[in-house]
Amino acid sequence: MDRIRIEQHSSVGLLWIAGWLFTVGYLKLSFWIGVLAIFIWPYYLGISFSHVAG
Repeated sequence: MDRIRIEQHSSVGLLWIAGWLFTVGYLKLSFWIGVLAIFIWPYYLGISFSHVAG
């Protein structure tokens, strides 16, 4: 009989949530924009830091 092996990779999810919370707090996003940032939070960071790179 084969054994089933279960692995949990919760550290990646926690890192994603920490990045999302950082973005919402750092950019002072409103509630609904913060909800939208759940899906596209790197976009908001890119816009915020674009003036630094260029």
